[in-house]
Amino acid sequence: MTSREDDLAVRPVTEPEIPDWIRALNTGFLRTPTVDEAELADRSSYLDPSRTLAAFDNGRCVATFRSFPQELTAVGGTPVPADAITSVTVTATHRRRGLLSRMMAQDLAAAKERGDVVATLIAAEYRIYGRYGFGPATTATQWEIDVQRAGLDPRRSAPENGGRIDLVDGEDVRKLGPELYERLRRGQPGAITRDDRWWQVHTGVLSLTRAPWTEPFYAVYRAPDGEVEGLAAYVCDDTWTDAKQPLDTATVKGLITTTPAAERALWHYLCSIDWVTKVKSGWRSPDDLLPHLLPDPRAATITTQADWLWVRILDVVRAMEARSYEGEGTLVLEVTDGAGLAGGRYRLDASARGASCTPTAENAELTLDVGELATLWLGDESAVRLAALGRVREERAGAARVADALLRTSRRPWCPDIF
Repeated sequence: MTSREDDLAVRPVTEPEIPDWIRALNTGFLRTPTVDEAELADRSSYLDPSRTLAAFDNGRCVATFRSFPQELTAVGGTPVPADAITSVTVTATHRRRGLLSRMMAQDLAAAKERGDVVATLIAAEYRIYGRYGFGPATTATQWEIDVQRAGLDPRRSAPENGGRIDLVDGEDVRKLGPELYERLRRGQPGAITRDDRWWQVHTGVLSLTRAPWTEPFYAVYRAPDGEVEGLAAYVCDDTWTDAKQPLDTATVKGLITTTPAAERALWHYLCSIDWVTKVKSGWRSPDDLLPHLLPDPRAATITTQADWLWVRILDVVRAMEARSYEGEGTLVLEVTDGAGLAGGRYRLDASARGASCTPTAENAELTLDVGELATLWLGDESAVRLAALGRVREERAGAARVADALLRTSRRPWCPDIF
């Protein structure tokens, strides 16, 4: 006799099943489960049924899972192919039956077969994905700026270096934004690809939610030679005191720059808008320049700091050889992987000239799970810290310090996006 779990089919959806899959997705995310024609048309336009998994109980979808192709920028600027995972839900009536594990195993095996170097996701809950070999690889921080405390001269709002800031509309953003972001992505470890649909969604051409679209203000920074080096999207509320004093808040929906001059100019501009007394930064890199672009850095207060992009390494050799290294040295890693996708013993020989990573029978110097390797791979975490936490084990004294000298980066990785 088969068990109740064996009766639950996990497989890719067919096109006629997409409405039921969307209903289960909305149910899992505690949204209204009904599926209207607009949502169905939108999701059907980009869903790849072969990479859209579901669990079915008596023909009803009770769990959802989707992946899509992505590129992730490694340390040094090399893009690596990634399996981006999203839309993960299990209906409350079907939890703790191994449905996520089955969907994850199918997807990661297919990604490995395709030749993806890593898998990526944004984790809504911390404790779920470590058991599948993922590790938190970037952190994101939000600041709130008290404009009146910042110390900026209200009489000077124009950029100091001869550049200029212009307000543009969504159509301009769709023309200027993609090339600007590509320049940022090529030099930003942790950044991921944005397709045309991303720009349509974030300029209001397409809507992902049933909430009405609020058109942001878009500010573009142009260098003295006219080149676009920065773009900020922001919205403002309309808050007044009883004494008719405006106390508006500007909330940044996104700010990307390719130079420090553009970053400085855009933050100063946001803090100079009449009536705005508070600026919310949106999600930024944890070592963002923002606080120190203000005369009084204490005017920018951290309101949230959290793990952001999670990475699962599928090919240790290609992952370690794709990134650059500021130091020089050799390290033998014993990588454990319960799923059997990327485990093994590897010798890493790295220098500023490049790296080789090869399977080896030499004695291991550092033992770690594939999830901990992912946490170290983009350079944001310390092997010495992980050793103190018992999450990596030194087989040779000092190996964790060698790992830090090789793997850590001078600036922290950052993923500007959620998916």
